[in-house]
Amino acid sequence: MSAFSHVDSLGPQRIWEGVTARAVHGERVTLALIELDPGSALPEHAHDNEQLGMLIEGSLSFRIGEETRELEPGATWCITARVAHAVSAGPRGAVLVEAFSPPRTDWRALESDPPGRGRWP
Repeated sequence: MSAFSHVDSLGPQRIWEGVTARAVHGERVTLALIELDPGSALPEHAHDNEQLGMLIEGSLSFRIGEETRELEPGATWCITARVAHAVSAGPRGAVLVEAFSPPRTDWRALESDPPGRGRWP
């Protein structure tokens, strides 16, 4: 198995309604390209994974703990383990990259759609 791949070869997984991820799972981290449909929302949730992210395109309204920000491309975030957070996509949706440590083993059980071109790159 090669250490190299391309995002188009990763089957998208439905994480939430209107939210798909194309994930690369390592031994200690999961890296994901995530697409949110326009107006989609992830309800408040928390998990044991530390989560780092960067918005590539679109816009987000993001709440981490008690702090809320309106995010544009180039924005980054850091969510420590077990901190409640919620996010909603703007009118054009959003594309973002996130890293999770430890890896998102729960995502490995999700079904994947056939690989193909996503919104980005």
